[in-house]
Amino acid sequence: MSQGTAKRGTSGGVSEARARLLGTATKIFYAEGIHSVGVDRIIAEAQVTRATLYRHFTGKEELVLAYLGVADEGIRAQVAKAREGAGSPADEVRAVAGAIADGIRSPGFRGCAFLNAVAEYPDPVHPVHQAVLAHRQWFLETMTELLARAGHEPADEAGRHVVMLRDGAMAAGCLFDPELVCATFLQGVEGVLSRRVE
Repeated sequence: MSQGTAKRGTSGGVSEARARLLGTATKIFYAEGIHSVGVDRIIAEAQVTRATLYRHFTGKEELVLAYLGVADEGIRAQVAKAREGAGSPADEVRAVAGAIADGIRSPGFRGCAFLNAVAEYPDPVHPVHQAVLAHRQWFLETMTELLARAGHEPADEAGRHVVMLRDGAMAAGCLFDPELVCATFLQGVEGVLSRRVE
């Protein structure tokens, strides 16, 4: 089973216990960090038994991977929704940046789930680290493709620039005034867009 894919109950729907476990883990991992939270806490807050946890997940690592899968799906959906209403590729970049800024301004924002996770799993061969890299590669490729369509050459350099701006905004957004952080981030994205080949 791939990460983020829910196991099914006997009626074919997503198992309520699994959904509760994953929802609880997602909330606590994001708010408090991964290593600081044990499975006993997740079991207690999800109101399930230890046997139920291990029926749905082989252990904490698989639960962490599922949490990152949920985060990945959410961000992909957010990016797709932002791009829907935009007219030009440059406007799509602006819309994605705007959606990122909206996330930074949201209550309970605690930075990027993926940057937070990779800080706790620095070993590049660890499955959690690999999941972070896969998500970031998708985001980089998405922004690079949009910037290429917007007339950037080389687009890969512009894509890396936008990703770095986003990383900085996500890190600063939970440390400083999110309005100032978002204004700086959006200004930086406009700066990248203004350097496109006419």
